[in-house]
Amino acid sequence: FLDEPTIGLDAVSKLAVRDFIKRINTEKGTTVILTTHDMQDIEALTHRVMLIGNGQILLDGSLEELKKRVSDKKEIIIKHSGKTPTLCEGMNYLEQKDDKLKISLDPKMISVSEGIAYLSRETELIDLEVSDISAEEMVARLYKEYQI
Repeated sequence: FLDEPTIGLDAVSKLAVRDFIKRINTEKGTTVILTTHDMQDIEALTHRVMLIGNGQILLDGSLEELKKRVSDKKEIIIKHSGKTPTLCEGMNYLEQKDDKLKISLDPKMISVSEGIAYLSRETELIDLEVSDISAEEMVARLYKEYQI
């Protein structure tokens, strides 16, 4: 059982502790119970996540399952030159700052590849990143949903 094992550590020490935890789990076949608010620890170390609130297990599953439960949307971050693109159905602006845009894409309405092709027709793309909802955003939404 480890409670906030990387809190207050520098980056090198955090990586060393995470590697140690992974090695113990793999080599010894030991289950490691981890309580943490560090989303990077959660993403790096866990196969299974439990959300506990008010003394009860509220959710139990893989990180991917919990992310999909909260949102199956994708985030596209683009850096562009030229005009700000208009968005098609299934896409929404999340953030806009100068030449950088964060866009939400609903894959039920438009595929990621179609969304990227559409954006490339609308503006000149300099850089592009596609990701699922972050662990931090997932936990924040779950805390709000369960009023924790």
